[in-house]
Amino acid sequence: MPKLHIICGAAGVGKTTYGRKLAAEIEACFLDSDTVTESVVRAGMLAAGMDPDDRDSPEYKVAFRGAVYESLYAIAAENLPVVPVVMVGPFTSEIAQTDWLESLKARFGVEVECLFVSCDEEIRRDRIEKRANSRDAWKLVNWEEYLEKSAISPPVFQYQSVRT
Repeated sequence: MPKLHIICGAAGVGKTTYGRKLAAEIEACFLDSDTVTESVVRAGMLAAGMDPDDRDSPEYKVAFRGAVYESLYAIAAENLPVVPVVMVGPFTSEIAQTDWLESLKARFGVEVECLFVSCDEEIRRDRIEKRANSRDAWKLVNWEEYLEKSAISPPVFQYQSVRT
């Protein structure tokens, strides 16, 4: 039976790279929250008069965060009957909910595992600089403030730790 693999962690820790590698190894459908929804989110933000590079404001979170994750879940649901799915995203609120994995198991009817990815802060900053994404400009200019605001604690449920 296919399995859902959740890859979570902060920006720049290597979630996408690790998730791609895992998906290739297990011949799974690979779903990255940025890739799956980025063009629609940017268009929506522009149409709403919002900064298309914003992913941290309360306005973004109210307008788009839920829809981004629901899009991932819908695509996962389409694929899980036939192949494993590797789903990549920060999942910051979700990993603080003790029953989140159980709710995903009930929703999709498959086994779910969570992998929490982390790395040293110097490596993280270097990766963010090298990817040269316009969404990261504020993070890099305000690095210390960003680190404080973006601290992601490990999940409150059973997970596998991955250091990259």
